[in-house]
Amino acid sequence: MVRGGAPAATDLTAREREICQRLGPALRERGLLFAGIDVIDGWLTEINVTSPTGIRAVKTLGGPDAAALIWDKIEAKRKAPKT
Repeated sequence: MVRGGAPAATDLTAREREICQRLGPALRERGLLFAGIDVIDGWLTEINVTSPTGIRAVKTLGGPDAAALIWDKIEAKRKAPKT
């Protein structure tokens, strides 16, 4: 999208869901609250953790306000007692 692509709402394929299910726990274990992934022809090609594009597109396409959800999580972590 950064280079001119247009976002569109789609359903994830079974393979894309599998990638997310396998990758998600490892990203959460590392403390990541939001990451973007690139999948081309069923293969994970990139994990974007510093500047995932699409955060605004999610809301524009009828999804949740991902930015607000992320900030809510950050605030909750900040306020949580240190263990």
